[in-house]
Amino acid sequence: MDAALALFDDGLAIRAIARRLGLPPTTVWHWCRGRRDESVSEDSRRERCARCHGTDLDRHEYAYLLGQYLGDGHISVGRRAVASLSVFCADDWPGIRDEVDRAMRAVMPTSSVSQVVRTGCREVKSYSTHWACLFPQHGPGRKHERPIVLAPWQEDVVREHTGRLLRGLIHSDGCRTLNWARPRPDGKRYVYPRYWFSNQSTDILDICSRALDRVGIEHRRPRWNAISVARRASVARLDEFVGPKY
Repeated sequence: MDAALALFDDGLAIRAIARRLGLPPTTVWHWCRGRRDESVSEDSRRERCARCHGTDLDRHEYAYLLGQYLGDGHISVGRRAVASLSVFCADDWPGIRDEVDRAMRAVMPTSSVSQVVRTGCREVKSYSTHWACLFPQHGPGRKHERPIVLAPWQEDVVREHTGRLLRGLIHSDGCRTLNWARPRPDGKRYVYPRYWFSNQSTDILDICSRALDRVGIEHRRPRWNAISVARRASVARLDEFVGPKY
């Protein structure tokens, strides 16, 4: 219902909202025109935000969603200050898409989550006036064109759930691949697994690098916008948090 109301506030027609959310037009019409629950006070609506009202935040799922937001996430604010959080998930990895969906529901349990079909991916989306409170990195322009600095309370979450942040980062802008070294004397290639994370924001790269350091994972930067984890012990350690995409 929240998603339908937010889209309606953004100016979309009833039928367009129904097609996007996969709902009957009559249901959307009643929500947006006739049966919006006026008995819910504005104060009770604001209480959904863990940051503004001190309610419980699922820190485990938040750390994962933070990594996804820093990688492939985006927040936009429409009319009535209703914000939408979107994370774009490739169709090749339906398990990751479902994990993002679960994380959004856990972090903002009073807001619905929808999946909008795009070319080659799905946009996992949720509306709330408080998404920007939970992700203060939101701002005008692209993330790599502005400073990205974690707030002190976010640093506390990351210290507590470093592995979940790394999982979100690599699920969004990273991968686990098989790399190969130069041929050995017998002519055979040495093939080994490697993690790779790339991002255009040096601040986000630094966040990832510090998280890797915190859990004792050796890594290097083969180029300015990428991080590589290739040593066997470090790959095994990162496998504990991430593993192959699914």
